Amino acid sequence: MKKIIDNNISPLQNHLLSALSDEVKERLFPFVDLVKLELGKVIYEAGDTLANVYFPVDSIVSLLYVMESGSSAEISVVGNEGVVGIALFMGGDSTSSRAVVQSEGYAFRLKGKRLTDEFNRHENFLGLMLRYTQSLITQMSQTAACNRHHTIDQQLCRWLLLSLDRLPDKNIKMTQELIANMLGVRREGVTEAAGKLQKLGVIDYHRGHITVLDREKVEKLSCECYAVVKKESDRLLSIDKKVYHH
Repeated sequence: MKKIIDNNISPLQNHLLSALSDEVKERLFPFVDLVKLELGKVIYEAGDTLANVYFPVDSIVSLLYVMESGSSAEISVVGNEGVVGIALFMGGDSTSSRAVVQSEGYAFRLKGKRLTDEFNRHENFLGLMLRYTQSLITQMSQTAACNRHHTIDQQLCRWLLLSLDRLPDKNIKMTQELIANMLGVRREGVTEAAGKLQKLGVIDYHRGHITVLDREKVEKLSCECYAVVKKESDRLLSIDKKVYHH
């Protein structure tokens, strides 16, 4: 991943970085590098020792649990609301999941050492990251329950809504094969579910591009899992705003 310079992309477009105090921003922002995350790119494999964290801007990274057989299932998604690489500040250094770019775009990369140094200097920053981790754990546990108890149609709707919340527009670049890998289901199941949504006029799917035409209807067709995750994320972000902007 090469460092890129683009004056139209700012660290402030990531919610976590935006929530930092001016003091922390001044110390950290000179050390973040803008990098391009390409669709399908593996940021780290299970068991890798992590050297960097990534703060997505308009990209989405999927965290997958990979079985011995090679099959996988998504446990959470990270976009402009969060950070990829929580093992670095949770004390583990490595993780049992794989991180794959689900929707290509840009992210800001920061060396793990710089991150941990800042924690020791500014405890509010650590609090911010721990609250984000709490919201990520909520998403992981809800995803596990959803995959066990809800239909592929409902799972696809939940997945679409989580993706939309992390993108600047209504367009998602994603192949059915990748969606199937994320949800841990057969490609035929995703094809059928996407076909139903298209017939209902809820989405338009064409050659790896999904455009959501009726978000309200997608929310109605989704299970309660999306609302649970969204409510918790919003609650924790509102705490961050109170801590850093008052």
